[in-house]
Amino acid sequence: MFVSLATVTVFMSAVLLISAGAKSLRTRHITEQMSALGVPQSMMAFLIGAQIAGAAGGIAGLWWGPLGVAAAIGLTLYFAGAVAFHLRAGDRKGALPAAVLTMASVALIALRAATL
Repeated sequence: MFVSLATVTVFMSAVLLISAGAKSLRTRHITEQMSALGVPQSMMAFLIGAQIAGAAGGIAGLWWGPLGVAAAIGLTLYFAGAVAFHLRAGDRKGALPAAVLTMASVALIALRAATL
């Protein structure tokens, strides 16, 4: 079970760090997408920080279980919010990846809780 936890954690951390990097570069694609979703530019630093914290918390949570559970709960809330923003903007296509990542975050909660 721990191997599954570690695999999902590393995958999620990589996705989070890549996404945070893209947001920090403020590429036109990211800026336009965030604007279309109604996310103010002033929130970008918070979103980047949340993604980095989620990645770090997930990795550290492999050694300290309660931190891993807390990080996975935070990621679930983060991605559920992303789904809500996409759906509110009528972007069903963009909501799908966020929904998959929400489910992966829920899986992290279950896997980490099962290996405490």
